[in-house]
Amino acid sequence: MTGLPDPAAPDPGAADPEAAVGSSPDELFELYERQRDADDETPVTAVFEATRSADMRLDRFLAHRVPFLSRTQLQRLIEESAVTVNGRVPKASTRLRRGDRIVATLPPPPSNAIAAERIPIEVLFEDEHLIVVNKQPDLIVHPARSHKSGTLINALAWHFLHNTGGTLSTVGEDIARPGVVHRLDKHTSGVMVCAKSDVAHWRIARQFEVRRTEKRYLCLVHGEVEPEADVIDLPLGKHPTVKEKYAVRHDELGKPSQTVYRVREVYEGHSLVEVELRTGRTHQIRVHMSHVGYPLVGDDLYAGRHVTVGDFDPSQPDAASPLLVRQALHAARLGFEHPVSGQRLAFEAPMWPDLARAVALLRATRLKRVLAAPGAVLSLGPGAPPVTAA
Repeated sequence: MTGLPDPAAPDPGAADPEAAVGSSPDELFELYERQRDADDETPVTAVFEATRSADMRLDRFLAHRVPFLSRTQLQRLIEESAVTVNGRVPKASTRLRRGDRIVATLPPPPSNAIAAERIPIEVLFEDEHLIVVNKQPDLIVHPARSHKSGTLINALAWHFLHNTGGTLSTVGEDIARPGVVHRLDKHTSGVMVCAKSDVAHWRIARQFEVRRTEKRYLCLVHGEVEPEADVIDLPLGKHPTVKEKYAVRHDELGKPSQTVYRVREVYEGHSLVEVELRTGRTHQIRVHMSHVGYPLVGDDLYAGRHVTVGDFDPSQPDAASPLLVRQALHAARLGFEHPVSGQRLAFEAPMWPDLARAVALLRATRLKRVLAAPGAVLSLGPGAPPVTAA
């Protein structure tokens, strides 16, 4: 945390009446947001008066009055002498009484400005309205509370600054998500589109909303999938007990979700599956495939397991090395109408090297059959074997 005051400095509460804020959390939050919008890194000074007759711990008091900072952040402010009670440095457990004057110097609000970072990206297409990339695995799409840097948006900022010029759309800028029309999970690779203008953003987003986009994925799953083609039509929602998970839910919290899958190749103990999304729920493919008994390789959140090179081919010199330490999921194709010209566009991205090697090893050592898979459209790349079964 930055911008903490010097404990030896005078009480800041009376130094600047414009910075001093009363006890209203709304007023304080508005000031905080104004400074964020102006990229003002001046610490915010908040002045409160305890008005209750019953005593209350200082940390609990601040949690009520500064609800937009976490308990951990507030505890650290107290520990680092950024809070005084009646001019004295207190403890988190200090009990307040009516009339006590509390002065808290809050850290500067985090800026919404996106820092340009030199992160390699593979650009599939770009014009003045949009950019399409093949996102690498282990790359978060946009900054979040715990990840302020190292994201695709930071990489795009560098790309525009040093290569093509332009910027991302301002839609979502207030929450550090400029240009983000849709997202892929951190560990999912493949095709993504971002908007460079507001008009493009709204028009592409509308296509996703009304399901006029084409979304095809490749995934490597545990098990020899049967039937070899099917529609999984099961509602999805937040997992009832595990915060980061989703689940099939047949209650009012479940949203309609449809996944069409077609098996492309079958190996001993595994299958390569082409998936077509008719809806776009969070973790949809991962949850649906796991629910029907075929979890994605590497997806330990949904019953899959990580694999080593030796799991597929023990004769390899690096047999003990991890091969897939992320879910084996690749967004292989994305189709939509150009937001300005109206031309129908479709972009395909080859499998990322880790997934491509896994498939190559399985083909070389455990291939059982290759299916015609009516309705499948994805190229399986160089080295794909010919169809062996109808």
